[in-house]
Amino acid sequence: MRKHLISGLFGASLLFIALAASATIFGSVHGLIHDPQHRPVQDAKVTLRSTTSDWSRSTVSDSSGEFRFENVPLGEYRVTVETPGFATDEQTLVLTSEREAKPHFALKVAHAAETVEVQDVAPAVNPESSTSTNVVSRETVNHTPGADQSNSLAMITNYTPGAYMVHDQLHIRGGHQVSWLLDGVPVPNTSIASNVGPQFDPKDIDYLEVQRGGYNAEYGDRTYGVFNVVTRSGFERDRQGELVLGYGSYNATNPQISFGDHSDRFAWYGSLSGYRTDLGLETPSPENLHNQAAGLSGFGSLIFNKSANDQLRLVTSVRGDHYQVPNDPEAQSLGMRDVENERDAFANFSWLHTVGTGLVLTVSPFYHFNRAHYIGDYTGAPDPSVFIPEDDRGSNYIGGVVTAAYTRNQHTARVGIQVFGQRDNQLFAVNAGDGTSVVAPEREKLWGSVSAFFLEDQYKLTRWITLNGGIRLTHFGGTGTNTLLGGSHPLSENSADPRLGAALQIPKLHWVARAFWGRYYQAPPLLTVSGSLLAQCNGSDCGFLPLHGERDEQREFGLTIPLAGWTFDIANFRTAARNFFDHDVLGNSNIFFPLTIDRARLRGWEVSANSPRVAGR
Repeated sequence: MRKHLISGLFGASLLFIALAASATIFGSVHGLIHDPQHRPVQDAKVTLRSTTSDWSRSTVSDSSGEFRFENVPLGEYRVTVETPGFATDEQTLVLTSEREAKPHFALKVAHAAETVEVQDVAPAVNPESSTSTNVVSRETVNHTPGADQSNSLAMITNYTPGAYMVHDQLHIRGGHQVSWLLDGVPVPNTSIASNVGPQFDPKDIDYLEVQRGGYNAEYGDRTYGVFNVVTRSGFERDRQGELVLGYGSYNATNPQISFGDHSDRFAWYGSLSGYRTDLGLETPSPENLHNQAAGLSGFGSLIFNKSANDQLRLVTSVRGDHYQVPNDPEAQSLGMRDVENERDAFANFSWLHTVGTGLVLTVSPFYHFNRAHYIGDYTGAPDPSVFIPEDDRGSNYIGGVVTAAYTRNQHTARVGIQVFGQRDNQLFAVNAGDGTSVVAPEREKLWGSVSAFFLEDQYKLTRWITLNGGIRLTHFGGTGTNTLLGGSHPLSENSADPRLGAALQIPKLHWVARAFWGRYYQAPPLLTVSGSLLAQCNGSDCGFLPLHGERDEQREFGLTIPLAGWTFDIANFRTAARNFFDHDVLGNSNIFFPLTIDRARLRGWEVSANSPRVAGR
């Protein structure tokens, strides 16, 4: 096993242009209506309405009895069909990202005021996807103890097989490199193990889709978990506000005030959240010492339907967290009082344009700022053997993704480009407990960029079999200064990653079997080890080489079984990784440095069971 610590990265580029898939939180509904003699019903009024808000759309069926809704955010919906002479028919379905739901309505002749309601068979199961997915709703978060806490990721760990917390880092299937997308727009973050705080408050989420394997070609960057977040929009509010207050163990508070409103074309939502607790981070011993945490965040969302074919979306957030780094009894008595301050802000904009039947274009520029500042503090007697570190890293990301999807007959094709540039500004220093300098303060400013092109197609081979295939081409490049390598050292990597999957829906049983094989590339983080820090570490038998991107090969098999309102899922996966990203601690400082393990094998079984709602919960 070889460990490589970062050598540094670099130069940036930016600009984007493409045709490509619809934003990743969206799906579509394509239904069929016929009468008791199986003849198509024309001009039937069809209404699609969210079960959690006032979001709705209406259309009428065509001469073939067909109807279609494009750009529908993932979530739970009720479809209602009304036409004179027939009983009103309703179906409930759960839409996942990129799914084309196909409800079938067989109308009955009306006998007075009559309504027929049908629950979609296995509503949360996508019979066309080879991706391991689960969806968590706002209602589920509200009913789960602790899941709505501002500093909690229980909404993921409680409902996602293979998800757990280690060192205050979220891990899925053995890795902690995950990707977040808000309303379909990525929030890039290439740093490893520098932040411990979540990026936004769970109370601002409407739906969360968790993908843990078998990704389509449009997903890259960090690939041990992909989180598609549908944010609160205001469609669930009518000039309303909400104040949430709470108090719990360890003097924990979790207040939030939020407001929202909507009209037929415009919706807005805003919130201000805070928290504090005496149990902020994972403790190194049974004692809870020096472990307070507090934070404040603001969130806003705007949606404007400019026309029937154009929608504009803006999502923005600002967050700050303060953590005391917990001590064991020895460090507490010694006088260690380290803290970590974190800041995060992002703004994502999207323009969705429906060109024609089955063709949707999306343009999404984004900006993300992330900072983690570790401040060592020592209050004990002067001691040259005590190290007091400071690590201050700030990262700026700016870029965009232009995407579009085209659906025709049995094909749903997607093609797109994603580009972002990154600038890192890092200060590192170490002092001794007697005031002398161990590592002189050093500041590095680095640039890097990632460009990716993806192409994929979902082909409905038969009514029961769907094939998924695609390829993702990624280029990483940049430059930085590293004294180990003799000054400026450009690093450039390219990767071509094919993805192949299949889904089989077993007739009558509605079980869905899935299989997947694919490759992923994860760009390395920007960080430089140089100067006196390098000399000190080499003196401790640390060998540093340039940190290259992680390359993974994954295969997976799974089976989803809907039964009497329950959903059972079993999956087997195997991931072979080269340059597996990990991290190691610098002494006893609680500062983690990124490193890679030459080769790693990750294998596992996942089993989950989701029950139907009991008493509406």
